[in-house]
Amino acid sequence: MIPFPSLRHARACRTVTCITLVTMLAACSVGPDYKGPPHVAPVAEHAAGFHRADPTLTTAQAPLSHWWEGLNDPVLTDLVTTALRNNPDMKQAAARLHTARATQRERFAGFFPGGGMAAFWDRTRLPTGDITSVLGGSGQPEAMSLPPAIKSDSYGAGFDASWEIDPFGGNRRGYEGARAQSEAQMAQLADTRVRLAADVGRNYVSLRDVQRRLQLMQRSVEIEQNMLDLTRQRRAQGTASQEDVERFAGQLSQVQGAIAPMKAQQAGYMDALATLTGREPGQLDAQLSIPAPVPLPPAVVPVGNPADLLRRRPDIRVAERDIAANNAQIGQAIGQYFPKVSLFGTVGFTAANGQRFFSGDSFSYMGGPTLEWSILNFARTNSRVGEAKGGRDAALAHYQGVVLSALQDAEGALSRFGHQREYVLKLHEARGASDRSWALAQQRQHAGTLSVIDALDVERQRIQIEQQQAQAQASMTNDYIAVQKALGLGWESAAPSPATVRTAGR
Repeated sequence: MIPFPSLRHARACRTVTCITLVTMLAACSVGPDYKGPPHVAPVAEHAAGFHRADPTLTTAQAPLSHWWEGLNDPVLTDLVTTALRNNPDMKQAAARLHTARATQRERFAGFFPGGGMAAFWDRTRLPTGDITSVLGGSGQPEAMSLPPAIKSDSYGAGFDASWEIDPFGGNRRGYEGARAQSEAQMAQLADTRVRLAADVGRNYVSLRDVQRRLQLMQRSVEIEQNMLDLTRQRRAQGTASQEDVERFAGQLSQVQGAIAPMKAQQAGYMDALATLTGREPGQLDAQLSIPAPVPLPPAVVPVGNPADLLRRRPDIRVAERDIAANNAQIGQAIGQYFPKVSLFGTVGFTAANGQRFFSGDSFSYMGGPTLEWSILNFARTNSRVGEAKGGRDAALAHYQGVVLSALQDAEGALSRFGHQREYVLKLHEARGASDRSWALAQQRQHAGTLSVIDALDVERQRIQIEQQQAQAQASMTNDYIAVQKALGLGWESAAPSPATVRTAGR
């Protein structure tokens, strides 16, 4: 004979069945799983074109994260370090990251039960006149000897808890989206560092360039003034015409007029550096007003493996994390189609007498599951799912555009840097020729075979070439900074996962 199962045994079986069902449902999440960003461009085809067989670029060494240290300029290093610490944009990006991480922690806390405690003490006063009107007789209250008013107290304290089981994974998708947004803000902070370091470097190099050219311009003014004075003396002696005097006077005015805008540029660069470092304009004037040479890039610039570009640039990682966040929003919206299951419970004590508050008679409890299902809101849910899919598609297109722009930016920066180096080398050769010509002119002047004014003209041409060389060197250093920015350098972090970027040919 088969024994009939007891009622307690049947309840235990139902409990185990419910737990098993909930566990099986918890293993799945509604909506599409994120499988990484799309294929964009074959990096292998771009890797060979990055260095263009330029001997000054090497892929054998890893690039410097703090590229400004490779310029060997202590003032620049101090400015970049100060800017990364005090710049308002950095503080704003850090605050956004803090907010995103707090949102992620809030989403994660939703996986666990939540509850709270409450306690109360109520005192009620009920006038007996209300009871008299209820009894309906004037003699009855006197017979009952009712007081003018009835007072009563009630005491209560308890603990309540609730837990949304999330069997279909809609809340888990919400947590995935919050985590992706937090990682996107982390990459955004890194991108802010990259841009800020590059801005400080460009303004500093431009400042030193202007200061150097101002020094050369002052020497040009002296030469033009000497040539004008000599021409006036020759005009008084009848060996020069008034036309020669006017020509040299015009050249002097032209050189003097070019000084004023260069001084304005110098002040602008110093104010820009003060603002970038989180200081008021003018606070760095005393430190930066002393001229210094333009920092030059190293002889060989390490660029590392060009294929790592797509994993190193923070803006690409921001775009990739946006795809993940928007993909999670699809699952979060699809979760609105399904019912929500929650468990709730409360335990406590309630009594009208404080002395009996913790007695067994005052103990109370309540609990059970709840089911919520918005079956009449499917049209609204359809709209939300469509919005989420549209956001995901837009994020995909944005990511593709960011990757292609990054490839173009990197190739363009490396190409400009290589060609600018060639130009600087040519100007270096021209500078050597002008120095030799000036030395020969001085020898001829001392020997009496060349006039002073002709010797000054040779020196003026030499200074003009030196100005071109100084400006070209500054442009080369700025192109070097552009390369570092295009490679996504200027921040520190752990190496991103290889799954961050998927490209054809990998």
